[in-house]
Amino acid sequence: MGFERFLGARGRRRVAVAVGVAVLLGGAAYTGWALTPVSGPASVARPGDPGVAPTAEVPSSAEIVPSAAPAPDGLPEIDYDPAPAGFPDDPDALDTAPLTRGLHPTRKLAAYDAPGGRPLAFLMPSISEVELTVPIANRESGWTAVLLPSANRKLAWLPPGGFRTVELRDQIVVERVPFRLTWYRNGTAQRSWQVSLGQRGQETPLGRTFVLGRTPPPESVYGGVDIFALGSVPDDPDSVPASLRGAHIGVHTWYNDDELGQQTTNGCIRLTASGQRLLLEEVRPGTPVVVVDELPAPPPTA
Repeated sequence: MGFERFLGARGRRRVAVAVGVAVLLGGAAYTGWALTPVSGPASVARPGDPGVAPTAEVPSSAEIVPSAAPAPDGLPEIDYDPAPAGFPDDPDALDTAPLTRGLHPTRKLAAYDAPGGRPLAFLMPSISEVELTVPIANRESGWTAVLLPSANRKLAWLPPGGFRTVELRDQIVVERVPFRLTWYRNGTAQRSWQVSLGQRGQETPLGRTFVLGRTPPPESVYGGVDIFALGSVPDDPDSVPASLRGAHIGVHTWYNDDELGQQTTNGCIRLTASGQRLLLEEVRPGTPVVVVDELPAPPPTA
């Protein structure tokens, strides 16, 4: 199912070739990704398919690569809805070490719960026609673990083949206690901003996630600046207003900065308009985001 079901009472708004998306925007769900859709249906990558060359690290001849069990055709596809259950926890969910490689599926890929484990769902080249890039979290026995979209602190394991990798030079670290967002490039802090975060009972989820895409703002109260939708979702979906059920966490601005340094959002990360504009200029989809309570020491840009 596409993003269109999140349009709600505001109806459908088209921006160029954008498609719909919902993010937690402090009381409103909005649609519209200013990204170019991927054309044509995705083909299915099967283990051993000819012409499916792995673009991650190729296992050495001495390495034993667990075989991939065939994936039933009826498995769900990972989309904007909450991801299927059964995927393993991210053991390094609060690790702020940069994830420097991203993975883009070039075909429909079966996603497993472990190397050589059970197939649980399909990871697609795009989510509702928006190209998907997910950070690589680990490699083991020729398999690749990525941060799972539409879930919190979960991994998906992929066998070799059917994807390409890209460099990820940026990282965003959010600290909940000091209400601070820091943008890093190649491991070096570039800028820090004070932010507003989720109110009590709707706290901004801890852990590693990533920038899923961007969307235009729905109303003038959001400062007229595009919004980042993240791969993470509310920890307690029932805690948010009914109009926001099924939405993702977002990074966005507000019409004023009076509430910076406070817990006032429905889980989103709210920063200044100038800070958001800079991130939109510099940060690409797939960029890792990690939310922690507080770093051992403040970044030099704090």
